[in-house]
Amino acid sequence: MNIYMIPNQHNAGAGGHQPAVFRMAVLDTDLDHIFPSSVLPPFWAKLVVGLVAIVCFARSYDGDFVFDDSEAIVNNKDLQAETPLGDLWHHDFWGSRLSSNTSHKSYRPLTVLTFRINYYLSGGFHPVGFHVVNILLHGGISVLMVDVFSVLFGGLQYTSKGRRLHLAPRASLLAALLFAVHPVHTECVAGVVGRADLLCALFFLLSFLGYCKAFRESNKEGTYSSTFWVLLSIFLGAVAMLCKEQGITVLGLNAVFDILVIGKFNVLEIVQKVLHKDKSLESLSMLRNGGLLFRMTLLTSGGAGMLYVRWRIMGTGPPAFTEVDNPASFADSMLVRAINYNYYYSLNAWLLLCPWWLCFDWSMGCIPLIKSVSDWRVIALAALWFCLIGLICQALCSEDGHKRRILTLGLGFLVIPFLPASNLFFRVGFVVAERVLYLPSVGYCVLLTFGFGALSKHTKKKKLIAAVVLGILLINMLRCVVRSGQWRSEEQLFRSALSVCPLNAKVHYNIGKNLADKGNQTAAIRYYREAVRLNPKYVHAMNNLGNILKERNELQEAEELLSLAVRIQPDFAAAWMNLGIVQNSLKRFEAAEQSYRMAIKHRRKYPDCYYNLGRLYADLNRHVDALNAWRNATVLKPEHSLAWNNMIILLDNTGNLAQAEAVGREALELIPNDHSLMFSLANVLGKSQKYKESEALFLKAIKANPNAASYHGNLAVLYHRWGHLDLAKKHYEISLQLDPTASGTKENYGLLRRKLELMQKKDV
Repeated sequence: MNIYMIPNQHNAGAGGHQPAVFRMAVLDTDLDHIFPSSVLPPFWAKLVVGLVAIVCFARSYDGDFVFDDSEAIVNNKDLQAETPLGDLWHHDFWGSRLSSNTSHKSYRPLTVLTFRINYYLSGGFHPVGFHVVNILLHGGISVLMVDVFSVLFGGLQYTSKGRRLHLAPRASLLAALLFAVHPVHTECVAGVVGRADLLCALFFLLSFLGYCKAFRESNKEGTYSSTFWVLLSIFLGAVAMLCKEQGITVLGLNAVFDILVIGKFNVLEIVQKVLHKDKSLESLSMLRNGGLLFRMTLLTSGGAGMLYVRWRIMGTGPPAFTEVDNPASFADSMLVRAINYNYYYSLNAWLLLCPWWLCFDWSMGCIPLIKSVSDWRVIALAALWFCLIGLICQALCSEDGHKRRILTLGLGFLVIPFLPASNLFFRVGFVVAERVLYLPSVGYCVLLTFGFGALSKHTKKKKLIAAVVLGILLINMLRCVVRSGQWRSEEQLFRSALSVCPLNAKVHYNIGKNLADKGNQTAAIRYYREAVRLNPKYVHAMNNLGNILKERNELQEAEELLSLAVRIQPDFAAAWMNLGIVQNSLKRFEAAEQSYRMAIKHRRKYPDCYYNLGRLYADLNRHVDALNAWRNATVLKPEHSLAWNNMIILLDNTGNLAQAEAVGREALELIPNDHSLMFSLANVLGKSQKYKESEALFLKAIKANPNAASYHGNLAVLYHRWGHLDLAKKHYEISLQLDPTASGTKENYGLLRRKLELMQKKDV
C-alpha cells in the first residue's frame, strides 16, 4: 500500500527528528491505559460520546422557558405563523427590527427559523420540544467532535486510495468525551436560546472539516475539486454566522490551519534565517505556493463579503449597551479597561479549567472593577499570560512538528472563536458569558488531552493519571446533571446564582420578579430593595418595586421610586406610564396626563398607555377623549380586551346603546372567545330588549367562566325583566352563593321573592 502526505504537512525541523507519523502513534499509545482498544472503533467511539453527551443534559428536557427564553421565544412574534417568513431576515434575534435604535443587532435568522419550526411542530409554546432539539444538537456536535479531534491529533495523511491514516482514536475519544461532559455547556444546552451557539458550532465544525477535505481532493481530483471544498467551507461559515455572529471566525481558523499547519510556516526557522541573513529565506516554499495564496484570497474575499452584507443589514450603528452591562468598557482610563478585559479573559479560562461556579449572568457588580495594579486579582492576569505565552512559544517555535500542529490548532480553537466576545473590536453587552465558551472549549479539550498524553509519557504512574482522567469525566458529568436541574425552572436558576454572585443586582432582581409573578409580594419587595441597594441606578428594579408598592397602596414611596427611575433614564416609557398610574391614584390628574404623554412620546406604539390615559379621561368625564384613547389602544393592539370593554361600558353608561352594540360586535369579531366582552355586549343587548340574543351571550360567557357571580347576577336581571322569573330566581341564588356580599344582587333577589310571593297569594 502506497502512502502519500499532504505537501509540507510535517516539519522536518533541525536535528533530524522522527516523522510526525511516529510521534502521533506514540501520543495515542500513551493513552492506551485509559481507553482499551475494544472501545476504539469509530462507530462505538461516536456512540459512546453521543450517549454520554445526551445523558449529561437529559435532565433539562422537561424544563420551562427560563431567563432570556421569554424574550427570544415566548414574546417573539417571529415564531408565529402570522408573521411573514421574510420578516425573519429583517429582524434581530429578539424579534425587533434591525433598523431600530433599541435593537441589539444580534442577527441570527436561521436560529429563529428553527424556533419557528419547533413552535409549529409542537403546536405552540411547549418547551419540551425545544429542549429535546437542543439536547440532540449537543449530542450530534459531540459525535462530530470525534472526527474533528481525529484531524487535530492525527493530521491529514492519506493512502493512495484516499483513506486517512493515523486517526488517533484514543486521543480523539478522550477529547470528545471531555467536550461532551463539560459543565460550561449547560447554558447552551439547557437554555433554549443557547441553540444559537449550538447551531453555530455545528456549521463551524462542518466548515472546518470541509476545508480539510480540500487537501485530500487536491491530491486526488485536481484544483477544481479542491476549490469546491474551499468554497463550500466558506458557505458553511456564512451559515454558521447566520446562526450566531461568532460563526465567521471559522474563516480565520481555516487560514491559521492552512498557513501554520498545511503550509509549514515555522516561526523558529524563519527567525533563525533572518538572524543569520540566510538567502534561502527569499525562496520560502510558502511564499511560492500559489495554491495557498489562492485559498487565502478566497477566504479573505468571503469574509469581507460576509462582513459587508452584515453591515448593510444592520442598517444603523452598533448596539447601544449601558454601563451595567459591561462596566469595564465605560472606564475612562485605557489602562483600567485593558486590565479588566484581561481579568475577564482569565475568568473565562478559569471556567474552562474549573467549571464549578456557574452563573446565568455575570453583570451588575458580580465582578467588581479592578481600578489599581495593587489589586490582588492582577495575579490572575499574570498567570493567564504566563501560560498563554508559553503555549504560543511552543506552538510557533518548537522543533517538534507534531507538538506545533496540536498546540497551534488547540490555541486556534481556544482563541479565534472567542475574539468577538473579547471587547477588542467592539463593545459587547456582557462581562462574562458561559455560552460564548462552547466553541473555545474545543481548544481547551485539545490542550488538556495533549497534556495528559505528555504527562503519561514522562511518568510511570499511568494508573494514577487514568484515575484522574476518569475522575474528571465523572465529576463533570455529575456537575452537568446538577446544573441541568438548576436550569429547569427560573426559581432554581436564579437562586443558584446567589452563592456565586451575591453582589449581582440582576440576580436579586430576577428572584424578586419570580416571587412577584407567584404572588409573594412581601418577599419580592425585599429582593427588589436589595437590587436597588446594590445598584442605585437600576431603573427596572425601581419600576417593578414601584408597581408592587402601588398595588399595596403605598403610593408616596411608589411615586418617589418611579420619579427617580425616569430622572435616571428619561426615555423609560414603562416607568413614565406607571408613574402616571400612581399620580392618577393620588388625584394628581394633570401630572398623570403629562406622564402618560411622556410615555407615548418615548414609545409611540404603546397600547397599554393609551388604555390608562383613557381611564384618566373617563375619571375626568372627558368621554370623547377617553373613547379616542381606547380606540388608539385597540388600533395598536386589536386584542386589547380591556380597552374594548371600557368603550362598551362607557357608551352603555352614557346611553349610547346602538354605538355600544356596534363596538361590542366589532370587538367580538376580533376576540370571539373573550367572555368579558360577551358579558358587556349581553348587558347592552338586554337594555335594548334583545333578550334572546342577550341570553345566548350570557350563557356563553357563563360556560367560559362559570364562577363569575356578576355573570349569573346580570343574567338573572335579564330573566327578571323578560318575565322568566323561575330562571331569574335560579341565577340570583347561584350568584349569591358565589358572592354573598353583592348588595345589588341581594336587593334584586328580594324584589323577585316579594313578587313571587304576591303572585302565589294572588293564585290562592
